[in-house]
Amino acid sequence: MTIEFWLAIAGLLAVALAILLPPLFKTAPLHDADGEQRNKAIARQQLAELKQQLQDGILSQSQFDAQYQELQLALLDEIQQDAPTQAPARSASGRWAIPLVGVALPLLSLYLYLTLGEPEAIAKAELAQNQAKAADNVQNMVAALAQRLQQQPEDLEGWMMLGRAYLYMQQYDNSAQAFAELNRRKPNDPAVMLHYADALSMARNGQMLGEPAELVDQALKLVPEDHTALWLGGMAKAEAGDYAQAIAYWQKLAAMLPEQDETKQQLQKMIAMAEAEQGAGAVSAAAAPVEIKVDAGLAAELKSKADPADTLFVYAQAVTGPKMPLAIVKKQVKDLPLHTVLNDSMAMQPQTHLADFKQLRIVARISKSGNAMPQPGDLIGTAEVNLDGSQSAAVNLTIDRELK
Repeated sequence: MTIEFWLAIAGLLAVALAILLPPLFKTAPLHDADGEQRNKAIARQQLAELKQQLQDGILSQSQFDAQYQELQLALLDEIQQDAPTQAPARSASGRWAIPLVGVALPLLSLYLYLTLGEPEAIAKAELAQNQAKAADNVQNMVAALAQRLQQQPEDLEGWMMLGRAYLYMQQYDNSAQAFAELNRRKPNDPAVMLHYADALSMARNGQMLGEPAELVDQALKLVPEDHTALWLGGMAKAEAGDYAQAIAYWQKLAAMLPEQDETKQQLQKMIAMAEAEQGAGAVSAAAAPVEIKVDAGLAAELKSKADPADTLFVYAQAVTGPKMPLAIVKKQVKDLPLHTVLNDSMAMQPQTHLADFKQLRIVARISKSGNAMPQPGDLIGTAEVNLDGSQSAAVNLTIDRELK
């Protein structure tokens, strides 16, 4: 919280005290003045009645003078009686509350703010604003770079920067196009081929089969010790079902990394999973195919947040095991409510099968960006299926929450 924030709080408290405290300093009793005015009004009314009686001849002049004098004396007596009894009692009234209000109001306000408010709200708002500005600046710089490269296409370093920028912004199609142009202008460069393979794979929802795998194989022939090449090479071989070669690549990479490196720990988990898949390969090959019928809908309260052209992914993944989708269908929001079937023909990795896992999680996700990776703002719904040897299952799920 900034100094300006505390100054604003102090100013508001000062205004509140300026409104609350002045009435407590007043000594003039309001109800005494009201009583005096009331007595005068009654006296005036009685005087008017006396004058009317004098005019009508009901009272003689001497009687009128006598009653008028009595009326004056009665009014004076009432005013004097009110003054000593009421004024002193009100003169000091409320004075005890002045220090109480002056101290308690700021302390209570501060306590309520710290308890019920969000002291970091201003910092969070400033951070969000700075991030938004940074994102706008990055987009503007990337757009300017792309425009410059149209005029100076021979700038190889510029194409590399553009491809990396698009990859950072998760614009995988644009990144793949930039690296494709760079690969055409600078062939047989391992770094370029690996960047191109990575971007191309991300643009294809993480699939390495085909051109991405071929690019990685070419890079491995040129730089067999490269960390990125070994990582992607293992991914490509695992996706193709060649677990032995995938394990070999990852073990080679793991041997190059320090013992406490997080990447090495992740590699060891991947190696263990590949070994498990390799051992279960013969069993899964003989397993009967599984078919899952999916009925997906969108919750009414989220319909305003989805456009008909937004991308809809419906896929199955293992509850325990690799999180890459085992089978996936790509549609649009306008197709909802959707009735579809997930089976091995939709597998992202031909060597994996739905029947390999007893428990599956069925996910329906709406993505405005069209990215395969979940992003904040995506709308999602999930349901779990326990196959337990069954060859078919039916799932009803509702897209009912937003990713934060």
